[in-house]
Amino acid sequence: MSKYDEIFRKARAFIYRNARPLDMARWRYHFEGGNREDVLTALAAYQNADGGFGYALEADSFNPNSSPIQTWAACEILREIGFTDSSHAIIKGILRYLDSGADFSEKHNQWLNVVETNNDYPHAVWWSYSEKQSDDNMKYNPTAYLAGFILRFADKDSGLYKKAEKIARQAYEWFVSSVPFREEHITACFTGLYEYLSEAGLEPFDMREFADKLKEEVNADICRETEKWRTEYVTLPSDLIKNRESMFFEDNKEPVKKECEMLAETQLEDGSYIVPWLWYNDYKEFTLAENWWKSELLIKYMRFLSEFGERQHG
Repeated sequence: MSKYDEIFRKARAFIYRNARPLDMARWRYHFEGGNREDVLTALAAYQNADGGFGYALEADSFNPNSSPIQTWAACEILREIGFTDSSHAIIKGILRYLDSGADFSEKHNQWLNVVETNNDYPHAVWWSYSEKQSDDNMKYNPTAYLAGFILRFADKDSGLYKKAEKIARQAYEWFVSSVPFREEHITACFTGLYEYLSEAGLEPFDMREFADKLKEEVNADICRETEKWRTEYVTLPSDLIKNRESMFFEDNKEPVKKECEMLAETQLEDGSYIVPWLWYNDYKEFTLAENWWKSELLIKYMRFLSEFGERQHG
C-alpha cells in the first residue's frame, strides 16, 4: 500500500464517520462510483422556497434564509459534479432567486456578500452584517460568479440575462483595472465567470485579456512562503487549481507538487486536516462547523491528490 493509499483510506474513514449526507454523496460521486442524483437530492435539502440556499450550506453561517453566498456554494457543487441541466428544479430555483431582486444592492448593481439576517444566527465574524461592511465587500464576490451562472443557464431573452450581461461587463472592467488585489475568494468568483462564459461560447469582452489577468492574479494569490502553509490561513494551489487542464497549472507546477507533499505529511490521525481558521466570537457552533469543514477540505484535498499526486488505489 502506497502512502497515498493510506491517506485515502484514512480520509474515507473520517468521511464515513462524520460527513453530512451531502458531503457523503459528493465523496461517493468522486471516489466510489456514486451518482449525481444522490448529490442533487442532498443539495436540494438546503434550497428554500424562493430558490436560494441557506441552512449553513457554507458552514460558517448557520442562517437558514437564502443568501447570495450560500447560493454561490450550491452553484459550486453543481459545477463540481458537472451538472448542467438548466431544466432541473435546482437550477430553475436559483435563477428565480437571482431574478427576485432579493439581497441585491441597486446602489452597487451587485448581490450582497453579507445579508442582515446572518446576525440572527451563529456565524463567523466575517459574515456579520453592518452597512459599512456591506459597502466594503462590494468587490464582486459572489456577484461575478452569479452573473456567469445566469449567462450560462438563463433564457437569453430574459430580463435577468440582460441584467447579468451588464453586471459581467462592469465586473470585468473592475477586475482588469484592479489586478493584483490578492484575494482568493474574489479571484475564484472571476474564474467561475470566465469558465461559465467559455462553456456558453460567449465573448462579451476581451477574453484573452481576461485570461491573462486571471493568471496574473492567481500567481499573486498563491502563497509562495511554503512554511506558512501548515499553520496559517493562506492561499494554497488547491484553492485555485483543480486539474491539469487548468490555465493556472503550467505556472505553478512546483507549488502543486509541494502541496501534494505537504498533504502526505500533515494528515491528522483521525484522517482529517486542520481547519486553519476560527470564528473569532463566542458561538459554540463553530465546533460543529469545523467538523463539517473537515469533510469539505478532505473532498478538496483528495481530489487534488487524485489529480496531481502519485496515489494509486483500487
